[in-house]
Amino acid sequence: MSAVSLTCRVCATEHPLEAIGSCSRCFGPLDPVYDWDALAGAVTRKRIEAGPASIWRYADLLPVAAPSEPQLSPGWTPLVPAPRLAREVGVRELWLKLDTANPTHSFKDRVVAVAARKAQELGLGTLACSSTGNLAGAVAARAAAEGLEAAVFVPHDLEPEKLTAAAAYGPTVYVVDGHYDHCSRLTVELSFELPWGFVNVNLRSYYAEGSKTLAYEIAEQLGWQLPDVVVAPIASGALFHKVGQGFGELRRLRLVDGVLPSLVGGQAAGCAPVATAFATGERVVPVRPDTIARSLAIGSPADGDFAVATARETGGAIHAVAEEAVGENMALLARTTGVFGETATGVTLGALRSAVADEQIRARDRVVLLVTGDGLKTPGPVSFTYSPVAIEPDAEAFLDEVLGVTGVVA
Repeated sequence: MSAVSLTCRVCATEHPLEAIGSCSRCFGPLDPVYDWDALAGAVTRKRIEAGPASIWRYADLLPVAAPSEPQLSPGWTPLVPAPRLAREVGVRELWLKLDTANPTHSFKDRVVAVAARKAQELGLGTLACSSTGNLAGAVAARAAAEGLEAAVFVPHDLEPEKLTAAAAYGPTVYVVDGHYDHCSRLTVELSFELPWGFVNVNLRSYYAEGSKTLAYEIAEQLGWQLPDVVVAPIASGALFHKVGQGFGELRRLRLVDGVLPSLVGGQAAGCAPVATAFATGERVVPVRPDTIARSLAIGSPADGDFAVATARETGGAIHAVAEEAVGENMALLARTTGVFGETATGVTLGALRSAVADEQIRARDRVVLLVTGDGLKTPGPVSFTYSPVAIEPDAEAFLDEVLGVTGVVA
């Protein structure tokens, strides 16, 4: 393991590699610090390519040791071209990063796998989280695979498809009378009282690093080349920020060359504090979530200001997507690519379309769109597409009355 300490992203105070939720001095977020000199000599394309087909091929760049016997390993998900959708939105080349292929069908499996490894290193027997849905499933499945206990805290109004899927793995599900930010505050308080590994609280420094593997995989799958643009959803802002960090680390290690990709983010209009901050130039101001995209419904995003900074530093942008457009974009993605993404992906595609319309993305760009979760978990917004034609069990009548052709039925 190449991580040597945790350092505050705000004041640079160092902390040991323990279960620490925030800086003891300024309460800022903590990031693992790596021995980059040692990594520069050890991490090569050849070494990575010889690794397992999972996030653990990048273990040298993660803050935990790879498991000796990996269980339910996430990552190395498909990167597939989407030519019909590219023509529809007006870009030369569009790729979809399908994290729906992870064990519980979302990118959360990446971050939880890293956090769980740290929990095991620290001897913590229970994995816990606050969740808008996907994380609950990822934590519950990881705990089941590793033989740990699981406790998940969720808002009362989540999609039943997500809660049922999470419950199948055997966690204790605590339904909180409130929205996600109530769940988050509750788990922060509990993290000081219980010897549990709260993946997005006291293990957050390790958890967030798992998102970097998306950037690593995209570059490797493109033949160790960088795309021009990556489009991602924004909830807490950690995914967006860490993907940008991941590309920067690859260039630091000289595994890739060229200009770092612009990062374009999307939020649903009913919960868009980060998009608002980007537009106004002010700091992120918390809001009360009121959105169909519940997986992005974090009104007080912990990494919101860092997401804004990432967008600006990379020449990207952050867009608020109209609520009524979310389902339309989910359906557009499905009918042009055969990929059914959840509401977060409807927001992400909406951000892509807005960025093209605003000429922030050029027609000649190579673009990667992150499909972070499966539409089967959030089918409601595309229910308008279901319009069946009722017919009789009669082939001649079908040909004549429905298709309007004259057929001969033997």
